[in-house]
Amino acid sequence: MYRIGIDVGGTFTDLVAVDDFGRSTLAKAASTPADPSVGALDGLRLLAETLGLELARLLAQTERIVHGTTVATNALIEYKCAKVGLLTTEGHRDVIEMREGLKDDRYNLRLPPPEQLVPRKLRLGIRERLRADGRVETPLDPQSLEPALAVLEREGVEAVAVCYLHGYRDPRHERATKAAIEARLPGLYVSLSSDVLPQIKEYERVSTTVVNAYVGPALAGYLARLERRLAEAGYDGPTLIIQSHGGVAPIAESGRLAAGAVLSGPAGGVAGSVHAARLLEEGNLIPFDMGGTSTDISLIITGQPSLVSGRRVAGHTIALNSLDIASIGAGGGSIARVDAGGILHVGPQSAGAVPGPACYGTGGTAATVTDANLVLGYLASKSRFTAAPSSTLASPICVRTTSKRRSVVSMPQADSTAATRGTTTRDRPSWRAISVACRPAAPPKARSANCRGSTPRRTETSLTPSAIVVLTTR
Repeated sequence: MYRIGIDVGGTFTDLVAVDDFGRSTLAKAASTPADPSVGALDGLRLLAETLGLELARLLAQTERIVHGTTVATNALIEYKCAKVGLLTTEGHRDVIEMREGLKDDRYNLRLPPPEQLVPRKLRLGIRERLRADGRVETPLDPQSLEPALAVLEREGVEAVAVCYLHGYRDPRHERATKAAIEARLPGLYVSLSSDVLPQIKEYERVSTTVVNAYVGPALAGYLARLERRLAEAGYDGPTLIIQSHGGVAPIAESGRLAAGAVLSGPAGGVAGSVHAARLLEEGNLIPFDMGGTSTDISLIITGQPSLVSGRRVAGHTIALNSLDIASIGAGGGSIARVDAGGILHVGPQSAGAVPGPACYGTGGTAATVTDANLVLGYLASKSRFTAAPSSTLASPICVRTTSKRRSVVSMPQADSTAATRGTTTRDRPSWRAISVACRPAAPPKARSANCRGSTPRRTETSLTPSAIVVLTTR
């Protein structure tokens, strides 16, 4: 019998099959962003071929499938999820924007406010009120709820988050609201705070509920398609989804509590690093997992990862237990661009698997970190790539600098060489793209480590990393 692990990333889908004797077989396929379940089945077919089996026979001999996915992670980082509406207690629709009155960088006077997952016009107040002890102060008013549902219907929302004041004490108003939503807007994804996070603290609860509604339709839809395709291919065993805290859950539960799987893929990498720590007989590791869309960094201290709650992903608080992972929008497929002021940025938008980096030769024209790596000669063999970046790019891999400003150019290889003649490798824009991609990676984890009494350097009282584990690019 086999146990199969599947990791679906934004660019690649990686698979491993382990037999009863502990022997491992690997396979890798391109992800299919339009429907990641297609890429998962493509990978399973490759895995079956590697084992010399038909797919149906492999699945018939499979005991269970454990699946980690960055579908929710990447969608949240790139802001590519559902259109969400929020129903909350009248007078409290701006809790999500006020947060706790703090900024991420409190001394940065120019820090822009975070982009909200729910625009203000879709945050609707409902006349109802529970007291802190759970007693009903104001019963749920159907005449207040009805026009709010009409707005959601008119705006074409795909999901609704319901978070009433003190709803964790008594869910009756939230459940009555869900019934009204299902009656008027059947098929809509509904996220109740009393189901997602039934605990005190209003901002954490509403933020987590909104994130759950935001990523829920994409993740639940994907998992349903995956389950159906696996059944059609002949698999009748359990499929378990890795959760952000490192455990697993069935497909149905993972679709309902989608916010709990936002760090599903990265959590699998941390679990692998814990295993690597045992194999290396080294307790302290820094797992560095750079994929196509994001980079995930964590700490293994004395052989164990850290579990935290109230963490932030892409600037949004998710107050569910999760492994302590810093996830940023900088990966191999992250797109480089120059803003109106001439400043180079990398990510969070990614070329993904389709069309992918320009050097893949699959239609991509945006300059990515992978293209910069190829130009700088960091990749082992250019013969593996079907297109040279300089002949394919429509966005900048070369930047011509003058005394007044930096201007963006797109040109053939000869012009590219001329544009950078007389400069050192470190001065070239491809190096700057790499620098911009890598620079955000260290500070989030360093801050996280320092807050927990550890620093990634050798001292008697701090974390002493024995190795940095660099995981496979997704």
